[in-house]
Amino acid sequence: MTEQEVLAATPVQEDTTKEDRPITVFEDPKNYNVKHPLQNTWTLWFDNPGKKASATNWSQNLKEIVDVNTVEDFWGVHNNIVKVNHLEISSNYHIFKKGVRPEWEDPVNASGGKFSIQFPRNRTGEAINDYWLNLILAMLGEQFQYEDEICGAVVSVRKVFYRVALWIKSSERNEKIETIGRQLKEFLNLNSNLTVEFTPHSDSSNKSGENRFTV
Repeated sequence: MTEQEVLAATPVQEDTTKEDRPITVFEDPKNYNVKHPLQNTWTLWFDNPGKKASATNWSQNLKEIVDVNTVEDFWGVHNNIVKVNHLEISSNYHIFKKGVRPEWEDPVNASGGKFSIQFPRNRTGEAINDYWLNLILAMLGEQFQYEDEICGAVVSVRKVFYRVALWIKSSERNEKIETIGRQLKEFLNLNSNLTVEFTPHSDSSNKSGENRFTV
C-alpha cells in the first residue's frame, strides 16, 4: 500500500478543541455541556384563574411555560421559578408529560383520576416546596413502579391549604393503583398513618364521591 493509499484510508481526526469536548459540571459548574436525558419530555404549565373564573376561562388562562427533557434543563427551570409558598392564592403549577393537557377532558386523563393530599398552610410553610419537588423528582426519575400510569402532577395554592395531586390514567381500584398511592406517600416522606384520597375525574366533574377511596 502506498503512502497516498494509507493516508486516504485513515479516518480524518477532528480538531477537538476545549469548546467541543464534553465538559462536566465538576469541571465548570456554569458552562458545562454534558446533559442527561429524561425518559420523557415534561411540560410545565401555570395558571391563576382567580375565584370567579368559569371552566372556559380557566382553560384559556392555562399557560404552557416550558418543556424539559434533560436533568439539567429541569434544574435550570426549577431554580428560576417562584417557589410554591410564594405563589399567589388560586395559583397552580402543573407538570405533565408532553402532549397531555392538565385537564380532565384530555384523552389521556379522561378515564383516570388523581391522588390528592392537602396540607394546612399555617403548619406547612416552606415544607410544601420539598413535597412538590419530591413528587416531581419521583415522576421524572421514573420511580413509580407503574410509570406508564403517570400523567402528571399539580400543586395548588389556596387560602388555607396547599394541595398536591398526582394524576394517573386509570380510575378503577386495583393493586396497581393502590401501589402508586403507597409509593406517593413514601416518596413525599409522609406518615404511613396519613390517608391519601383517590378521586376519579368523573367524580370530580359531577361532584360525586361514589368511587373515591383512600390508601
